Amino acid sequence: MLLLSWLASLAATLGSLFFSEVMQLQPCLLCWYQRIAMFPLVLVLGIGLSREDAGSILYGLGLASAGWLVAGYHTLLYGGWIPASLQPCSKGLSCAQVDLRVAGFLTIPLMSLLAFSLILALLLAARGQEGRT
Repeated sequence: MLLLSWLASLAATLGSLFFSEVMQLQPCLLCWYQRIAMFPLVLVLGIGLSREDAGSILYGLGLASAGWLVAGYHTLLYGGWIPASLQPCSKGLSCAQVDLRVAGFLTIPLMSLLAFSLILALLLAARGQEGRT
């Protein structure tokens, strides 16, 4: 499970970099916060995987939970569920502007939320397996 969570974090990180560096989509403030949670997951889970260190699961859960909360907030903001007065991106690049929709409905914040959800589920499963061994 740790391998799968590392692969998910790696795919999400590479996807994020693809959107900003190849497609030239500038990340907003909330996107940066999600990156702050996702990018270290690649290192934390990768090192934990290579050293067979179950402690990395706990660190990964902390980072993924923080990212999940920001991604959830950002998804609600994109969906119009959060009023303009509570939007953190009032100056410069808007956090509520929809720049991309994959398959007609997947926005960048929703993809981030799904990635963090998958990573959390895999890390919780890995933690459960650790308790049984």
